[in-house]
Amino acid sequence: MNTFFEKVSYNNFKDAMLDFNKNLNESDIQNVYNEIKIPKRATKSSAGYDFSSTIDFVLNPGEEIKIPTGIRAKMKSDQVLLIFPRSSLGFKYRFQLNNSTGVIDADYYDSENEGHIFIKMFNGGTKRIEITRGNAFAQGIFINYILTDDDNVSNIRNGGLGSTNV
Repeated sequence: MNTFFEKVSYNNFKDAMLDFNKNLNESDIQNVYNEIKIPKRATKSSAGYDFSSTIDFVLNPGEEIKIPTGIRAKMKSDQVLLIFPRSSLGFKYRFQLNNSTGVIDADYYDSENEGHIFIKMFNGGTKRIEITRGNAFAQGIFINYILTDDDNVSNIRNGGLGSTNV
């Protein structure tokens, strides 16, 4: 099996965007969907795959935003995708994920929401942050992990955030 990124379906993305902003029209959403950038590394030695914003946004200190990326990640069962802010934004602005590090499990790809990755960011600094649609704001790093010898979990995911506690 290969590891790769791809877009979620248009309908999934449209629903997420309308949850974000009910005033968007079909044409605007279609244009944004067509322009979604598949995460890519900036250089051949970069560990992180850059996630680009699907929206223009401004965050004042203390504000947060949940961004629908339109992206899902297919990976091997012994891999996880970790999400971090872009290093420069975290360093310059104290721009951070609300949950410190995003953890995208391999089985999230097959969940009800098509494994749509949402990234919730927080401005923990003292300066206003402006991100333009199409600009990278976060990065994802694939990691292999090891299971204990006595691991025998057989539960199956069928949801997103918090679904493993159900």
